[in-house]
Amino acid sequence: MAQNGPEFYDNDAVFTTYIARREKRDDSPNDTLEKPILDDLVGDLTGLNILDLGCGNAQFGREALQRGCRSYLGIDGSHNMITLAQETLAETSGEVEKATIEAWSYPAHQFDLVISRLALHYVEDIRPVFTNVLQALVDKGRFIFSVEHPVITSCDRAWQMGGLRQHWIVDDYFETGPRLTHWMGGDVIKYHRTVEDYFMALRQAGFRVDEVRESKPRPALFTDESTYARRKRIPLMLFFSAYRPAAS
Repeated sequence: MAQNGPEFYDNDAVFTTYIARREKRDDSPNDTLEKPILDDLVGDLTGLNILDLGCGNAQFGREALQRGCRSYLGIDGSHNMITLAQETLAETSGEVEKATIEAWSYPAHQFDLVISRLALHYVEDIRPVFTNVLQALVDKGRFIFSVEHPVITSCDRAWQMGGLRQHWIVDDYFETGPRLTHWMGGDVIKYHRTVEDYFMALRQAGFRVDEVRESKPRPALFTDESTYARRKRIPLMLFFSAYRPAAS
C-alpha cells in the first residue's frame, strides 16, 4: 500500500535504506547539488530564528546553530525522523516537534527564515502551507525551499525500467497531482506540480520571489567525472527563495 511522506519514513525497511544512502557520501545529490545551492541561498545565519519544515535528521539545524543562528525549530511528521533529529541536536539548543507540515500550528511573526528541504513534494496542497509560512515570518523574513524538480516528478517510468537511467521520461507534465512512486524499497505518494504552480502559489500567498535555481552541478564538487556528466543532463531539484514584504 502506498504511504504518504511521514508514513513512508516510518517504514523501518525504508528508513534503513534511507540511512544507508545518507551514509554513502560519494557524490550524492544531497551533498553535490542540494546542500551547496541551499547554502548559497540562505547566506549568513547569524542571529536568525529558523523554522525547518520536514526537518528530517535536522543536520541543517545543527550546522545553522554552529553558524550562529539564534534559534532552530524542526518540524517532521515521521517518528523515525524526529528520533534521528533529536540525536543530531543533542547538546545543542535546537528543538524539534513531531507534526506534519500541514497540521502544525504556525505562530505569527516569529521566524526570520523558514526553510524546507526536499519535503514539499509530499504535501498535497501547498497553498495553505505557504499562507501559514507567510504569517509565521517577520517582515522581510525569507522562505527558501527545495523540491524534486517537476521534470522528475512528472513521470517515473524511467525508474521502472531498472538499472542506472540513461534517459529520463517527461510526460503528463501539466497533469498535476499525486504520483505513485516506488522508491527505496517502498511505495510513496508524491505530488507533481509545475514550476509555474510553485511560483504562482508563492505569489498568491503574498510572497515576493527573488530567486529561482535549478540543480546545475559544479565540477569541483564531484570526485567522479561520469557522475558529474550525468548530473549535467537533467535538473534533479528546484529551488525558490522568497520573502515576506515589509508592511506598508
